[in-house]
Amino acid sequence: MSIKRLGVIGGGQLAWMMGDAASSLGIELVIQTPHQTDPAVSIASDTILAAVDDASETVNLARCCEAITFENEFINLGALRLLEESGVEFRPKLDSLAPLLDKYDQRCFLQDLGLTVPRFVAIQQVPVPEQERYTDEELAAMEAQEKDFIPPPPPESLPDADPRLVIKARRLGYDGQGIFIVEEKEEFWNALDQLGQTPAILEQFIPFERELAVIAARSLEGEIVVYPVVETQQENQVCRRVLAPAEISSDVKEEVEAIARKILDKLQAVGVFGIELFLTPENQVIVNEISPRTHNSGHYTIDACKTSQFEQHLRAVCGLPLGEVDLLKPAVMVNLLGYEHSQTEFYSLKRQLIAAIPNARVHWYGKTESRPGRKLGHVTILLDEPSANQREQLLELARQVETIWYGDQN
Repeated sequence: MSIKRLGVIGGGQLAWMMGDAASSLGIELVIQTPHQTDPAVSIASDTILAAVDDASETVNLARCCEAITFENEFINLGALRLLEESGVEFRPKLDSLAPLLDKYDQRCFLQDLGLTVPRFVAIQQVPVPEQERYTDEELAAMEAQEKDFIPPPPPESLPDADPRLVIKARRLGYDGQGIFIVEEKEEFWNALDQLGQTPAILEQFIPFERELAVIAARSLEGEIVVYPVVETQQENQVCRRVLAPAEISSDVKEEVEAIARKILDKLQAVGVFGIELFLTPENQVIVNEISPRTHNSGHYTIDACKTSQFEQHLRAVCGLPLGEVDLLKPAVMVNLLGYEHSQTEFYSLKRQLIAAIPNARVHWYGKTESRPGRKLGHVTILLDEPSANQREQLLELARQVETIWYGDQN
């Protein structure tokens, strides 16, 4: 029997975009989110106003619905396990989330699965006096076991690896927060200073040719569907645009699809997961990150695919048959990011100009305040038909959007 009343932990734009699909499927959503102004409150049948990691309020959420799913990963896993043991139904199950919430654990999970990931190591945050900080040469090598960390050597498959390193907070980092790309000694220590005692990992920087992503969904019965592989383009570690489909070889496409299936099967996942990858100049596929939820790289599916990622997630977690994932037309999705502190009505005229672009569909999340880098909405533009130069066409459409949106701010 399918679920008709679903709890969602998190009330941002990802939960908001489930609204139309929930309505068409006859599913009521009950949202746990901290603020009355959060986007998903407007589409919820009921709302629990509480922090997403407040498990005591998740008890009340569970009383209002048949199962609970997740909009984000900012949860208290240990506290939720107590609820799961008492009979609360989480989809995906907490065991599916456990290897993914900590970036170090996720890297280990992927490595144990036999997938290629950047070389990585956990940073033990041991304060080091200023006079004992390492030289550039020591930072690049760090061989002594007694020091507070040992950076990873570049993999044999990348003999000319980029000298840069990446420092990431192990938990709760997103949209570039808690991520630092460093090359010089001072950049390294500045990053650690900013992280404070936050647990972190140090990993090799991958000099990629392109960044790829794929959305995949797994049903309660173990059926898996994989959406088209897309190209994502980031600036300051924040996704700016997504091109669907990615311009890649059939071999790379098949490898990415196989990776997605392998990950979801191993996790015994239920629902939609987003997987981000690097493609090197040598056509090597390296897994970057898994998100156990709907994902920014899949927003194009609302307008460009037979079944959106949001409908697919609801179908999977509510026990409905999975939908078809065919790409109807090539598309580009552009995130509309805030670039100043203001009320969001400031952007009204820009939204109208973008909406006037042929085949453009603007999705505005209803957030009341803007700040630099905040995701306020997105636009998807479809091509009439595939073409030999469609990547260039899609990039040109993205430039049109960004010229209108950012002007001289870009």
